[in-house]
Amino acid sequence: MNIATTGRRGTDRIKGLLAPLGVAAGTGAVFALVGAVDPNEPGHYPTCPFLWLTGLYCPGCGTLRSIHALAHLDPVAALGLNPLMVAMIPFLLFWWGRWVVRAWQGRPRRTTLAHPAWLWAFLAIVVVYWIVRNLPFGAFLAP
Repeated sequence: MNIATTGRRGTDRIKGLLAPLGVAAGTGAVFALVGAVDPNEPGHYPTCPFLWLTGLYCPGCGTLRSIHALAHLDPVAALGLNPLMVAMIPFLLFWWGRWVVRAWQGRPRRTTLAHPAWLWAFLAIVVVYWIVRNLPFGAFLAP
């Protein structure tokens, strides 16, 4: 291997890492903003349109307050506000880490996130969560 090939490979690695590092920077910025601007105080963020129109909680209701709690290192409060979002964090970190490793190794990006069966299962979990958190016996899932 000559120096020109090695230098080009290093440049390609850095270029490949730009997208996952950009996602990490954007996520960090969101956590910093929501951590600094308390969603528990009215007037800082808009109301959930689904909640406003129907009076029912959507799967995302409580996510901003949950992120705020996580930004202040309070995972118990975060779980109480939106347990589905907190449960998704390890999976998102895994997929992001896999993306970083593939980018560092110079391997091509995969065109699919996961097997369709996993995506359908996730969709089913979200729909069941959405329904149950609005029923009397699922009130513990409400934010």
